[in-house]
Amino acid sequence: MPRSSLQLVWFKRDLRVADHVPLVEAARRGPVLPVYVVEPELWAQPDTARRHQAFIAESLRDLDRALRAMGQGLLVQRGDVLEVFADLHRRFRIDAIHAHEETGNAWTFERDKRVRAWCREQGIPLHETPQFGVVRALGDRDGWAKRWEALMGETLVMAPGRLPSVVETPRPVDPFDGLEPASRLPTPGRQRGGIEAAQATLDSFLNERGRHYRGGISSPLSAETAGSRFSPYIAYGNLSLRHIVQATRVRIARAKGEPPAGWIGSLRQFDRRLHWHCHFIQKFEQRPELEFRNMHSGFDGMREDDFDPVKFEAWAEGRTGYPLVDACMRFLTHTGWLNFRMRAMLMSFAGYQLWLHWREPALHLARLFTDYEPGIHYCQCQMQNGVTGINTLRIYNPVKQAQDQDPEGEFVRRWVPELEGVPTAAIFEPWKLGEADLKRYGAQGYPPPIVDHQAAAREARRIVGEFRKQPGFRGQADRIQHELGSRRSGIAPTRRPRKKKAVEKSPQQSLF
Repeated sequence: MPRSSLQLVWFKRDLRVADHVPLVEAARRGPVLPVYVVEPELWAQPDTARRHQAFIAESLRDLDRALRAMGQGLLVQRGDVLEVFADLHRRFRIDAIHAHEETGNAWTFERDKRVRAWCREQGIPLHETPQFGVVRALGDRDGWAKRWEALMGETLVMAPGRLPSVVETPRPVDPFDGLEPASRLPTPGRQRGGIEAAQATLDSFLNERGRHYRGGISSPLSAETAGSRFSPYIAYGNLSLRHIVQATRVRIARAKGEPPAGWIGSLRQFDRRLHWHCHFIQKFEQRPELEFRNMHSGFDGMREDDFDPVKFEAWAEGRTGYPLVDACMRFLTHTGWLNFRMRAMLMSFAGYQLWLHWREPALHLARLFTDYEPGIHYCQCQMQNGVTGINTLRIYNPVKQAQDQDPEGEFVRRWVPELEGVPTAAIFEPWKLGEADLKRYGAQGYPPPIVDHQAAAREARRIVGEFRKQPGFRGQADRIQHELGSRRSGIAPTRRPRKKKAVEKSPQQSLF
């Protein structure tokens, strides 16, 4: 009996049906089998977490409902992707595979190369479509911003109206059951995954919360609601970035001359920041080794041999003795999210005050961020650790940040309950209180500072400065700038000589 032929749509970090070009293109060519593969080897990598699995599982259930309404449910398989595809090819004869391009971690990069090789061997066309404004095999960043704008301006593609049934598929429940990721820390405050939650978050931001975006995204007190909170939905593709860009610009047009005040400025600021998403992933696309190696090799050997596991554990568990640092880490552990300024402070504190090489802190944060996006994550972690060679050093003062962003100590008291009874005047530097006062305020269990943050910052600045003086350092920095730096007008270049001000003021994906 002849096998029926089909178009296979391989879902990865694009868990939606709207504005999904591979799905639409596949539906134009014949019967479609939508497939998601749970890959055990991927979930054995050190950047994985149960919170990622839970978010994806929710997204898969939403995706399956949307596909099932069209006539063909999602087929969820577990195993090596090549073995899964080979089995499906034997059963159905795959005429072509359709997927979005992915700029993932090193493991997915190698996996995708294996898939391409297998498709060539089998004579199966593999059609890969850019999901973001990231360009494969980019030779020159000149003109990149215009290409981004052109892509974001393209008409959104509608989901197929009907998919002929190819095979009966069970409804996905928890396809990750029994798989042990690197972290299983619970996340009771995590955002829910899925298409419906993504659209509700977009609607609430553009119609209610977004007015306070400008001025509200720096403090952990206000950023939880003033921030867009789109980041996990972009990371796992519940909404397309193009959808968000276009919806934002429609809302800007509608807000002109419309009360109340604040909408235009906030939405325009948000629109500008959306450009940075692909800007950083493009760097990673061009230099995937940034997951493991310093962007500027002149910093090789600067911290690697000084890694202190005791300091790392104190930082990772939120017990450094610096109240805002600890509050942020505990909040992040609980919710899977943190605003950009506080993310930057956590990474800066690890790199400068604790003098930890960026790799292990980056992996810990990857496991905590529900919105973990490798292309953004590793570039940002290196930037906050001062090893890019093209960014001005920015060392966050954990006491001043607390005074500026949590002036009454509200956030600290909520997440560091040991300090709940400490007066506001002392809450950010409780070590200055005597033992009797600490006991009186119930704070005697809170640890003393793990380091003197001011002395550690001075020493860090001195050492980094010495490395930057090495012969050939500036030449390599100029080459990195030319290869990876932004060309978009209106966005600060990555390095401005002779200015002390921090330059690439880029938002982490958390600001979306």
